[in-house]
Amino acid sequence: MKILMIHPHDLYSATEPWTIRIVRLAEQLASKGHQVKIAYFPMAKCGKSFFGPVEAIPLERTISAATLMRNTQALCALSRQADIVHFQKSHFYAAIPAVLAAYWCGKPLHYDWDDWEEKIFYASLYKKTLSAFVTGFSFWMLERCLPFLADSVSVASEKLKRLVMLRGVDGGKVAMVPVGADVARFHVDAKEAQAVRKKYNINDELLILYQGQLHSCQYVKLFLRAAKTIFENPSARRMKFMVLGDGSELNRLKMFSETLMMGEAVIFVGSVPHADVPMYIAAADICVAPFEDNEITRCKSPLKIVEYLASGKAIVASDVGEVRNMLEDAGVIVPPGNADRIAEEIMKLAGNDARREAMAVAARRRVEIKYNWRSSAEALEKAYEALVN
Repeated sequence: MKILMIHPHDLYSATEPWTIRIVRLAEQLASKGHQVKIAYFPMAKCGKSFFGPVEAIPLERTISAATLMRNTQALCALSRQADIVHFQKSHFYAAIPAVLAAYWCGKPLHYDWDDWEEKIFYASLYKKTLSAFVTGFSFWMLERCLPFLADSVSVASEKLKRLVMLRGVDGGKVAMVPVGADVARFHVDAKEAQAVRKKYNINDELLILYQGQLHSCQYVKLFLRAAKTIFENPSARRMKFMVLGDGSELNRLKMFSETLMMGEAVIFVGSVPHADVPMYIAAADICVAPFEDNEITRCKSPLKIVEYLASGKAIVASDVGEVRNMLEDAGVIVPPGNADRIAEEIMKLAGNDARREAMAVAARRRVEIKYNWRSSAEALEKAYEALVN
């Protein structure tokens, strides 16, 4: 099968890590013998490249009617050679050319809806301007229209599936394609993990890790408040708390951490290449995924959860979205938005080595059975086959 995949972000930018899903799916589909190309929108002009056998083709990211027309023409040329056109997310500068190209070339169209972009956009908005209003309206409109315009839809959470069907889309055209982790990449040698601990002067302390983007739709303050509670508890084991990631909230979070007066107990690593993320997770003793309960998190299928699972880590996570389904017995669930409960469960796990080890085994098994990119690609492949056969 010849598959054209279209993604609105930069496959090579550390500030736009949302491309992991489409790249890993493309790699898995290519490993199964399909010919896969990804058209993407880089932040700076560049040429064609390859992820193994997957060809990556850059389009123009500037926003104008002329650019929209050129990108549509480019996607038409690529679509004529494809058996199916797949696009992810609802950013208008990518979604509209994708839909037009598929329609004009008479190709089946698949829409991969992995996050509620409209809600994320408004939650991230700092200034209410005309431009912001137009962008927000485009998300609102497209996320209502695209499931009807596409021949099939994949979603990453049960909440998104229910939302699609409530809006009138036939459930038979909606497929669950959960987020996954790379089983091999997240199986790190102990020496690499020890090198991370040595770099940050972590000796006998337990390392408690938060990994993810530091934007307004993340909830790192919950993690830091839980860390403060543990830090002030004289009976708690000695711990250090690491925040791995970058984003628009990094400086604010550092300032907030300073007000908590925990000194060197909190480590902000910043951005690292995604290839290095497994080493940092491997260095941790307990991993944390804190969330509040809102429309965004109820649709979440968090990548950090499956990467923690793949690394075989004890996990404390908030009970929202797909988290409970993803963890089962491989982690501890706490009420969303509750920093005290996060702290309580971390301290319980810290004092129970046997329980952490049992969770680690269950976590790794969970990814090997279900939450891996190969299984996700197979679910996507079935959705394609229903359209082309």
